[in-house]
Formats: sequence, C-alpha cells, structure tokens
Amino acid sequence: MNLLVIALAGYLLGSIPTAIIVSKVFHGIDIREHGSGNAGATNVFRVLGWKSALLVMLVDVGKGLVATLYASQLVFAPVMVEPVYLKLLAGLAAVFGHIWTIFGGFRGGKGVGTAAGMLLALYPIAVLICLGIFVIVVYTTRYVSLGSITAAVSLPIVLLIMKQGFHKFVEPELMAFSVFIAVLIVFTHRSNIRRLISGTENRFGQNTAKSS
Repeated sequence: MNLLVIALAGYLLGSIPTAIIVSKVFHGIDIREHGSGNAGATNVFRVLGWKSALLVMLVDVGKGLVATLYASQLVFAPVMVEPVYLKLLAGLAAVFGHIWTIFGGFRGGKGVGTAAGMLLALYPIAVLICLGIFVIVVYTTRYVSLGSITAAVSLPIVLLIMKQGFHKFVEPELMAFSVFIAVLIVFTHRSNIRRLISGTENRFGQNTAKSS
C-alpha cells in the first residue's frame, strides 16, 4: 500500500499540466493546438515566448524534484525497501505523469524537464554535466530536440565515467535507471528524430505557425 501511495502521489504531481495551464491562463489558448502540438516548454517557447517557457520549465523540473525528495517519504508503515528505490519510484511516476497526464487527456510533454528534476535530486553533479552538454549541442546545432536526446543518452555515460574514472559512488540502481530514462526520452522524441533525419525539424529561434 505504501508503494502504491508513493507511486500515485508522484504520478499526480507529475501530471500537473504546466504548459496547458500557462497557455490557457496567460494566453487563452491550448498549447496542444499550436506549434508542434506538444505540451512542453520547447513548444511553449516557440509559440508563446521565453517568459512562459521559463515558467513551464521551472515548474516541470520542480515536479520531478519534489516528487523524488518528498513524495517518496509518504510511508505510513514500515517497508522493506531501500530509500533509493522509493525515490526512483516516486520520480519515475512523476515522469510518467508528465508524459501521460491524467489532467490533459494523457497528452503531456516529453518528460525532459521532469526527468531532469528527478535526477537533480538523485545525482546533481551528473545532471549539471548533462545540462552543459545540452547547452553545447543546442548552441552549435540550434536543435533543442537533439540537445535533449544527447543529454539523456549522455547521462549513463557520465555516471559510468564518474564511477570508473573518478571512483565516485553511484548506486547500481541509479546506473540502470539512467539507461531506462535515456531510452524513454529517445522514445518520446521519436517524431523529432524522424524530422531530424528528414531535415524538417525546427531549429531554436525559428518561427513556427501558431496553429496546429
């Protein structure tokens, strides 16, 4: 029952449809009907500007962070589970909630911001390194999607280097989970990958039509 409560709390927290709320409250539109149709910070940036996008990203990161640190502590009876597993459960549930939000017809974002918040709670150094990789890729290519994919795929590599090269302690569970997160982020970006291959993916700063 404890695990169910933690998973449900994480999922509901992650399900808060930040991009949909911001677009409707401040701009009177449903972001899913504009631009790429995705309810994430990147589409908000393209359609509504950087201020709304920054608000969406901060809240989305916060969802993953709060779920991992606090929803994982909703234990009402003794459980024979290591704390790291509870954090992984709550954080992963939040990521799932963001991607498949119950408050938005199961049409949410791609999970990058919420996953970053979760991982920031678990291993902040690795996340900061991956953030640097994201910035470099976006700056050099102007593809946000490519930056997100590259950063996600880099995470398990960064953790492995820190463990093997710098002898930092990294839980085996976190190593395995970082691979899963990388696969999940690649999966949610599969349409972007197709557009990258075909050369039709929008670049950062490129205007898109404000309609679906």
